[in-house]
Amino acid sequence: MTDLTTALLAAYDEHLRGLGAARDGEIQEADGPLLRKHGGFRGFLTSRTADLGLRGAELDDLIARQRDFFAARGESVEWKTRGHDLPVDLPERLTAAGFVAEEQETVLIGLAAELATPTPAPEGITLRRVTARTDMRRIAALQQEVWGEDWSFLIDDLTENAAADPEGFLVVVAETDTATPEVVSAAWLTRSPGTEFAGLWGGSTLAAWRGRGIYRSLVAHRARWALEHGIRYLQVDASPDSAPILRRLGMHAVTTTTPYVWTPPAS
Repeated sequence: MTDLTTALLAAYDEHLRGLGAARDGEIQEADGPLLRKHGGFRGFLTSRTADLGLRGAELDDLIARQRDFFAARGESVEWKTRGHDLPVDLPERLTAAGFVAEEQETVLIGLAAELATPTPAPEGITLRRVTARTDMRRIAALQQEVWGEDWSFLIDDLTENAAADPEGFLVVVAETDTATPEVVSAAWLTRSPGTEFAGLWGGSTLAAWRGRGIYRSLVAHRARWALEHGIRYLQVDASPDSAPILRRLGMHAVTTTTPYVWTPPAS
């Protein structure tokens, strides 16, 4: 690791291992070295530090306790692991307890000042901040078309966050300069409360509009907004498709992250 990536990873471990703000109906609590939340879409577990501080049977007991807690609730749960977490056999022990690994992503961090380049949207496209529910509905429809899955949950999620935190939450659409504008891509930024970090999310683009620089312009647009709002670092858990693009834009790979999910057995 370079000195910069080492410093970025240290900042990540210090500031981005929390649970974020609790939503309506969610309960957040600590259990030993873990932070746990439940009562929302699905449960979530994250370690407070890179080293859980437990080994062997003690670690197995901690894992089993989380599984049994969510089993009693009939609720699925995600345990967020990072590639530099200790002990190194944590993934094996999670798997043995019935947790299933999902796709590994690369944790990328960039300096907003370096990403805030003058990158205009391509010809025929306008970038616009949105807050209205009607626009969030258009974004959910875009996501559904791109991924072939139901994204209706996103309507409430984006609308409520935009209303609750206008200084820390930004949603941007890329739409055509036509009489009836079409949303061809959308992305959002979420500030981590009490930190100089914000996460970059979204960026899915309709197939016919890919390869034109829309994604790049959305990153630069959000980076400029971040600078104006005192945000220093931008972070992404990037898929294998997105990671190379973001690295070319100037973001730095500091570790990986893999969700391990436990799901209650079908009754």
